[in-house]
Amino acid sequence: GPAAGGRAAARPVRVWCDGCYDMVHYGHSNQLRQARAMGDYLIVGVHTDEEIAKHKGPPVFTQEERYKMVQAIKWVDEIAPGAPYVTTLETLDKYNCDFCVHGDDITLTIDGKDTYEEVKAAGRYRECKRTQGVSTTDLVGRMLLMTKAHHSNIDEDLDYRKHTDNFGKGPKGHSPWTGVSQFLQTSQKIIQFASGKEPQPGDTIIYVAGA
Repeated sequence: GPAAGGRAAARPVRVWCDGCYDMVHYGHSNQLRQARAMGDYLIVGVHTDEEIAKHKGPPVFTQEERYKMVQAIKWVDEIAPGAPYVTTLETLDKYNCDFCVHGDDITLTIDGKDTYEEVKAAGRYRECKRTQGVSTTDLVGRMLLMTKAHHSNIDEDLDYRKHTDNFGKGPKGHSPWTGVSQFLQTSQKIIQFASGKEPQPGDTIIYVAGA
């Protein structure tokens, strides 16, 4: 409707993302950060266990766990549980979304069809850059190759230990287990994930540590 001064008030741009979001990692967060920057309100559709099992194989986390993980990401305004695996115009219209956003990799159905074919044809598809060096498949592979001695002080797993110094050393550092480049934490990447706000006098500042 008309705003003060006779200018029409801009309607908030609503953005849609969807996916499995199994074993949520910084690649997922980076996708959602980029998508949220393209609009004002981000809705994330999360597929059911049944849908994922049909097209890709059973997920590691249950749908209820995945709903909670996605909702906890700070760029997500709302989640849509049970989102269909194939993104349609009907889904975008149901949630009043202007367009959907996906990474620059292709997602296929069990029949080999592009899951975003319909929205691409309608001009309601936007692409963001996929985060290199991490994937759920890679993480599962790493865990399957660990041994019981992985987190112990016993020099039992010498084959693993001899490679640990090579992990994450620059954009060309490769994991000997998966062949996937490790994520390079640059100051630019840290800034992208930070709030950009300087602490003010009297603010309570909290430090959180973890592996």
